[in-house]
Amino acid sequence: MRNIMRKSIIFLGTFLFLSGWVIRDNVFAYTPIDLYDNVWRLINNKFVDQSNNQQDWAKWRHKYDSKIHTNEDAYVAINTMVASLNDPYTKFLDPKEFADETSSIKGSLKGIGIQIAVKDGKLMVIAPIEDTPAEKAGLQADDEILEIDGVSTKGITVDKAADKIRGKEGTQVTLLVKRKDNPPKKYVITRAEIEIKSISQKLPTDMKIPDDLCYIRLSSFISRNAATEFGTILTNNSDKKGFIIDLRSNPGGLLTNAIYISDMFLDGGTIVSTVDRDGYKETQRASAGVYTKKPVVVLINKGSASASEIFSGAMKDNHRAVIIGEQSFGKGLVQEINKLPYESGINITIQKYLTPNGTDINKKGITPDIEVKLTEEDVKNKNDLQLKKAVEVLSKMTNGQEIAAQ
Repeated sequence: MRNIMRKSIIFLGTFLFLSGWVIRDNVFAYTPIDLYDNVWRLINNKFVDQSNNQQDWAKWRHKYDSKIHTNEDAYVAINTMVASLNDPYTKFLDPKEFADETSSIKGSLKGIGIQIAVKDGKLMVIAPIEDTPAEKAGLQADDEILEIDGVSTKGITVDKAADKIRGKEGTQVTLLVKRKDNPPKKYVITRAEIEIKSISQKLPTDMKIPDDLCYIRLSSFISRNAATEFGTILTNNSDKKGFIIDLRSNPGGLLTNAIYISDMFLDGGTIVSTVDRDGYKETQRASAGVYTKKPVVVLINKGSASASEIFSGAMKDNHRAVIIGEQSFGKGLVQEINKLPYESGINITIQKYLTPNGTDINKKGITPDIEVKLTEEDVKNKNDLQLKKAVEVLSKMTNGQEIAAQ
């Protein structure tokens, strides 16, 4: 459909692993030293910051030649080298981590069902996955994880945190969590096999919405079938007067899904642009023709990240939808997954992306047209003020009223 497909898969998300990826094979008959050198060369050629965090990257190339004898030696050396980039999204994956990442793309993993990120040096919850042990235990977006099984998370990487939180189905993990100004609280959560569901029409509360409106909950863009399933829902609800698309706590997924789903609503125009280390800008545009021209409201919050921000940014900048909720997460970088020998891999930040208006949302996020915040009391009492506002606004739009940003 577009040249963004190339021979790779771009992924944007933070499911206990990463966000924004392209998968490539780099598999040859390598020694452990060759493995280290391959990673050095990949970063040297691809990392979005040509200065490699203001350092002489050449100093790393042969730094550990005399110390690397086994794969494990190479893993330690690679992790040390990669850490010098000071980029939480560029990371080496040993065979277990790479297998976990691959299984998540296929749609399942074993753990508690939580998306995490390191933000300003803190291990933060982006969002719990719907209907998982993490959500049932009460974890929320923007919670800070202070300890995992009694061990401090200070200085921890996303990979190491994910490895500690994951585990065999039926085992338990204890998290010490701080929520805003509240005292820290311990959560003992039993691990399970997590099925990553992408699309649902089940309302998050007992609230009713008018029969002539269609609610679509998109919890992630990760499933390869998400765009097809989304298109089917639009087709099956073509008689509805308007659509509410709920992207709250959606941490991202496949970039192609974000592009295809945006294209269902946009009759031409820019969806997203990516800029690489050389400043080369590649723009993805919507094709002619849409699934529907009916009014749309998009719900976002601080757990909406990456591919969610591409979709909501495209809908906002093209004036195709009214965005309601809270400022999104602010993850505007693209990673490439490079498959390496011995079933390992390296994720490298290769691009940043811009919304159609040219806005760089990294560390800033998408600003809603209408801000509606939820308090802890609202969440506890299942008082979904954001969804209520969405219904109110969409009902006005279907009646021909213009909606101004608030």
